[in-house]
Amino acid sequence: MSATGKTVLLVEDNEDNRIVYSTILRHFGYQVTEALNGEEGIAKAKAERPDLILMDISIPIIDGWEATQVLKHDPSTRHIPIIALTAHALASDREKAMEVGCDGYLAKPCEPRAVVAEVQRFLGRSEPGTLPGGAPAAPQAGAPAHTPA
Repeated sequence: MSATGKTVLLVEDNEDNRIVYSTILRHFGYQVTEALNGEEGIAKAKAERPDLILMDISIPIIDGWEATQVLKHDPSTRHIPIIALTAHALASDREKAMEVGCDGYLAKPCEPRAVVAEVQRFLGRSEPGTLPGGAPAAPQAGAPAHTPA
């Protein structure tokens, strides 16, 4: 199990993007599973029930628009937040993402830390040096040590 106990399904066909986004998410304590196309993404979402899905839109077999609609119409997966992660960067694309059921939207190219921030918005923070729940793992330099009364 990951440090956060939270799993992110990354549905992305571009290997470089998968490496970048999965690496930083793992660094921040999330467990990451990957799918290379919409069909695989739907299957993994139903089988593994991730806590959040990062969904590229331009993916093979079943595109991200349709994959999102399938997942949002299925009672077993409709509760899973889906963030569109896409090069479709027009305002109309953002609107379409919301119409098909996406809960968030990030336009690529996207700074990896922006992806983490959006995931944290839905799942909560867990940064290196931070325990689950956000408590510091150790006192900060210069901070007084807490002594029980």
